[in-house]
Amino acid sequence: MNIVVCVKQVPDTSDPDTEVHIDSTGRGVDESKFSFVINDADNYAVEEAIRLKEKHGGEVTVVNIGPEGANQVIRMALAKGGNSAIRLFDEKFAFSDIVATARILHSAIKDLSYDIVMTGCMASDDGFAAVGVTLAQMLGIPHAAMVKHVEVIDEKKLKVGRELEGGLMEMLEIEIPCLLTIQTGINEPRYASFKGIREASKKEIKLMDLSAAGLGDDMVGEAGSVAVMKQYSVPEVGELAEMLEGDAGETSTKLAQILKEKGLV
Repeated sequence: MNIVVCVKQVPDTSDPDTEVHIDSTGRGVDESKFSFVINDADNYAVEEAIRLKEKHGGEVTVVNIGPEGANQVIRMALAKGGNSAIRLFDEKFAFSDIVATARILHSAIKDLSYDIVMTGCMASDDGFAAVGVTLAQMLGIPHAAMVKHVEVIDEKKLKVGRELEGGLMEMLEIEIPCLLTIQTGINEPRYASFKGIREASKKEIKLMDLSAAGLGDDMVGEAGSVAVMKQYSVPEVGELAEMLEGDAGETSTKLAQILKEKGLV
C-alpha cells in the first residue's frame, strides 16, 4: 500500500496573543513573528497514512510545497514513519491559487507509484478546502472528501466514511488508486520518537524547482492561476451592538423606536 501524503506548513496562530498584520505589499501577512507548524488536518493525514502502511505494508512519500524552513514539517512526518520526501520550491510559485498549487503537486506525484494520495481536508491559513479535489481531477483518479474512516477491502478497493452535516457519516466504496482528503478527528496523531527523529534527520528530501517540475512560467504563480490575490484588508469596526434590557413589551417598544429613528421602518 504505497501512499503519498501532502503536507503544508502554516503559521501557528493558536496563541491568543498572536497578532496578524498585513505586510507592506498589502497582499500577504507579516510572518516575521510567527512560528510555523504542520497544518492540522495534514497531521491527521500523515497519521492515517502511516497506520495503513503499518497494517498493509508499502511506503509513505511526503510531498510539500514550501521554502527550506518547511523541512521541519517534512522531517517530523518522516520521523513518524514516512519513508521519503519531496519539497517543491521556486520563487515563481508565489501567489499560486488552488489550481496552480494542485498543478505543482501534480508535477511531483504523477510519476510516483501510489495506491492512495492523501491531503488534509482544509488548510488552516486559507480555508479553501479545494486543493485536494482539484489534484484528484488532474491525476484522473476518484476522490472522497472529509474522510473520517478508511478501511482496505482488497487491493483494488477501499471503504471510506465521509463526515456530513449534522453528525452523519456517509459510507462508500472507492476504487484504488484514489485520493482522500482527511478530516480532523479520524485518529489520534502520534508523537515522533527520538529514534524516528534521528533517522529522519538522515533521510534525503528531494528538492524540485520550476524546471525540475517540468512546468512553465505560465503554469504557476499568478500567470497560472484562475483567481489572483489583489489585496488583504482589516475589517472595519462599526458601531457597537446595543443590548436591550427589560421584558418583551419594553424591548419590542425600544427596538421599534430604534428602527424608526434609523429609517428602517
